Amino acid sequence: MDYIELAKTYEELEKNSSRLSKTYILAKFFEKTKKENIEHLTYLLQGLVFPIWDDRKLGFSNQLALKAISQAYGISPEKVENEWKKLGDLGTVAEIFAKNKKQKTLFSKKLDTEKVFKNLRELATLEGQGTVNKKLSLVAELLTSSNPLEAKYIIRTILNQLRIGIGEGTLRDGIVWAYLPKLEKISSEGYDKLKQGKKKKISSINEIDYNVDILDTDDEKTAREIYNYFIDKVQNKYDLCNDFSLITSKISQKGIKGLDEIKLQVGLPIQVMLPIRIEKIEEAFEALGNKIQLEDKLDGFRVQIHYNGKEFKLFTRNLENVTKQFAELIPILKDNIKGNNYIVDTEVIGYNPKTKKYVPFQFISQRIKRKYDIEKISKEIPVEIQAFDVIYYNGKSLMQEPLSERRKSLEKTITPSKLKIKCTDILVTDSKEKAEKFYKDKLKKGLEGAVIKKPDSIYTPGRYVAGWVKIKPVLETLDLVIVKAEWGNGKRSNWLTSYTLACQKNEEFLEIGKASTGLKEKKEEGLSFEEMTKILKPLIIKEKGKEAIIKPAIIIEVAFEEIQKSPSYSSGYATRFPRIKRIRWDKSLEDVSDINLVNKIYDFQRGKKK
Repeated sequence: MDYIELAKTYEELEKNSSRLSKTYILAKFFEKTKKENIEHLTYLLQGLVFPIWDDRKLGFSNQLALKAISQAYGISPEKVENEWKKLGDLGTVAEIFAKNKKQKTLFSKKLDTEKVFKNLRELATLEGQGTVNKKLSLVAELLTSSNPLEAKYIIRTILNQLRIGIGEGTLRDGIVWAYLPKLEKISSEGYDKLKQGKKKKISSINEIDYNVDILDTDDEKTAREIYNYFIDKVQNKYDLCNDFSLITSKISQKGIKGLDEIKLQVGLPIQVMLPIRIEKIEEAFEALGNKIQLEDKLDGFRVQIHYNGKEFKLFTRNLENVTKQFAELIPILKDNIKGNNYIVDTEVIGYNPKTKKYVPFQFISQRIKRKYDIEKISKEIPVEIQAFDVIYYNGKSLMQEPLSERRKSLEKTITPSKLKIKCTDILVTDSKEKAEKFYKDKLKKGLEGAVIKKPDSIYTPGRYVAGWVKIKPVLETLDLVIVKAEWGNGKRSNWLTSYTLACQKNEEFLEIGKASTGLKEKKEEGLSFEEMTKILKPLIIKEKGKEAIIKPAIIIEVAFEEIQKSPSYSSGYATRFPRIKRIRWDKSLEDVSDINLVNKIYDFQRGKKK
């Protein structure tokens, strides 16, 4: 496919804010994509060249992009930088200089998506002497062959700043609309032209036939059930592989039956099962039944441990590979977990090497992104593995087995070793009094609360699924993303402070107030303004006076006294007395608290005040 076709699709997606419109655009793009191109084009639509869990990176900074633009168009770096400061987007800068380009180079040729994908992937393989010049050459080669619109999106892709507003849910729906049997009832919601093909009249979900192109029904409820069935099927497979390119490749080759080939695989991280928030122990019994399993809610970070018989891989809940950062755990795993291969779900907790007491998450969060001095920091902030589930063992998926059986398997598999590895403490009970006591005892020990599970629940990857709940003694904190910051005054003049925070709604970010309380002026006291400035500075998109627009990437946990109505922010709400607790390196943008949770907290507060 010519790259200009993809660039035009990017532009169309960027111009349309409606999720329904974006879904339609994606569906039409997938429909015209040839099978042999579908894999790399699905990556490029996401602004990726590798799966999101792959630890290979393009390693292209804003400064390198600036130099590539300068080199490709014969413009001085100073002129490129001045335009960047005015526009705040190097992609738009490249587009402008491409328009002013007097002539194409002698060797330039029409760009296709395969060439762009190949060059971008090669960026991640380069290392050693001369790497910077080689990277510049690869990108400059693409720019000199590109028209202005292509140049814009090439630069945005290498900087991971595509800005076309499609998230996981929109892409999933676009795939369903494009590749799975069409429903005539669904067409009224935007999919207005059904392709010609075999047609079958159906009256219930049980009559689905994957060998026809169009499913026709007179019943709106049936149409909705079938549509949701396909959405759930694609989502479930994505939760297992976290790779939409694999999904589109399988469907384009074999139809919906191809999805059955996507299975749980050691070495590929899955979306972990997450508990739903409750306020009282009674709610746990109402949600889960007469018998429940309680266990510690720990202030660590979630780690999936994968072992394929030869090598270990450790992934956070955000699908980051942290095997190198926690290399000291590998000997522990070898000595204390029996099995030819497995996937074990755990919480990793930091502790003080002198007092042997557990420390808050913020103390170990810095280890997740650490690339240097790993051995040194592992001694300063050692960690303990607390295992609570096993979902694959000795060649067999255990996801469909009840929790009670998985727990037995886990305890047989793990040999405890103090401050190295153990299974979480649990209590299985049908007594509300015993459950309350377990919960309160954990709070006295300084833990966050309790996770409560249904003993016969299967393991269901993903957010907000039934079977697990959590309870904490305080009002729910919010996980918000930083979208703006302000340069400080006086002794804080060199630091970014006063962070504007946002929640999400349908994959868009809505501002919900500002915060800076909780950060320290001295870095030895905890998360500091200096440290936060170093983190945010590379993410600055544009500056106006003292205000800096920040690329949404850094998620922070925020405590607050209450939620208030506020016309000053796009969410319609503001947090009262917000306090920054920590950076959530273990969370992705999909984990940012949504407006529905904010509404729920606001309504809950009103109920308490009455």
